[in-house]
Amino acid sequence: MTDYRRLRVALLGAGAVGSQVAALLRQHADELADRAGARLELVGIAVRDIDATRDVDLPRELFTTDAESLILGADIVIELMGGIEPARAYVLQAINSGADVVTANKALLATHGPEIFDAADQVGAEVYYEAAAAGAIPIIRPLRDSLAGDRVQRIMGIVNGTTNYILDRMDAEGAEFGDVLVDAQRLGYAESDPTADVEGYDAAQKAAILASLAFHTTVPLDAVHREGITGIDKSTMDAARHAGYVIKLLAVCERLDGGSGESISVRVYPALIERDHPLASVHGANNAVFVQAEAAGNLMFYGAGAGGVQTASAVLGDVVSAARRHIAGGVGVGESTLANLPIVAIGRVTTRYQITLEVDDQPGVLATVAGILSDGRVSIATLEQTVAGEEANIARLVIGTHKALEQDLSETVSRLATSGVVERVVSVLRVEGE
Repeated sequence: MTDYRRLRVALLGAGAVGSQVAALLRQHADELADRAGARLELVGIAVRDIDATRDVDLPRELFTTDAESLILGADIVIELMGGIEPARAYVLQAINSGADVVTANKALLATHGPEIFDAADQVGAEVYYEAAAAGAIPIIRPLRDSLAGDRVQRIMGIVNGTTNYILDRMDAEGAEFGDVLVDAQRLGYAESDPTADVEGYDAAQKAAILASLAFHTTVPLDAVHREGITGIDKSTMDAARHAGYVIKLLAVCERLDGGSGESISVRVYPALIERDHPLASVHGANNAVFVQAEAAGNLMFYGAGAGGVQTASAVLGDVVSAARRHIAGGVGVGESTLANLPIVAIGRVTTRYQITLEVDDQPGVLATVAGILSDGRVSIATLEQTVAGEEANIARLVIGTHKALEQDLSETVSRLATSGVVERVVSVLRVEGE
């Protein structure tokens, strides 16, 4: 057996991912040493409750509640606690003590990324976070390293497995949102409080991380426009299917060219994509990230976006990279955020839309609706009228538009809602992927 240098690894958190990371570090110690060029010794696992039930059987002597002492004795610190505090304090302590950090904490990076990366730059440490954006899918390194010499124009990502599972089943089975959500909770895809997933908060955090990397610009979480999927019902899904679309919750990160120079838009919302688009075939709880680059063209990254052992794969890849850096020596590679591109509000985005309205079924209504759209600089591309359920005097209009400015569309929809002929604005969905 090769006599490798020993690197001390501290693990913070032993949940679904942390337990798997610990087990794999021990199970594949020799193989990982050969790959890393150093023996990765798990010296301890910091947890809140040493006696809590865990997914895998680990030696009790590895566990401690003294995270700070564990951090100070480590070369590499793996943070898998989640949340903001005390994770932020522990990560900064690890960096300031000279350790490299591996984390899967999307919330922490989306809200405190600049602070953490600046701290690492100050001491020559490095922060690795492949597992923070799309589980097992390798997307951070391709954006940060492989595409560093290219110009990424656009990213469209299905980065939340829970919402994809729900929307996929609604599309395939004609099921209602509430019924599928209950099943998702029973199967463990959704938490008992699913707000972070179904309202788009989780996807927004990941979008901020991906956009920061792709456009070399710090993207604060509050600059990400966010909408969830709770307004998507069976009738909305049926209308999308009838028009040849599928609905996905998308994280869209886009470079925009305007008269005043380049800017970027970062947004999360349920969107229509054509059924022959690669993202339309992402089923179940899987994730996928579709990247459009100036020179490389279209690239697709697909796989498991969650799961203990799957996410542990990405974490261990980062641990091996950190170990190799320790052996090679030198300072860490800092984040490239010097482009400082302005981030535009959602109102300045241009795309196509599908507007579904319930209107009075009487002469002149179509002309009124068309006039309001025209006055708002929104041009009709397609229009379909059906009877809205059992209400004989109510018609449903599904209107497809040409490209329009979001601000114009929003103002026009508001005028439609108060026009006197529109009973209800059922949904407004953007069309992406064209």
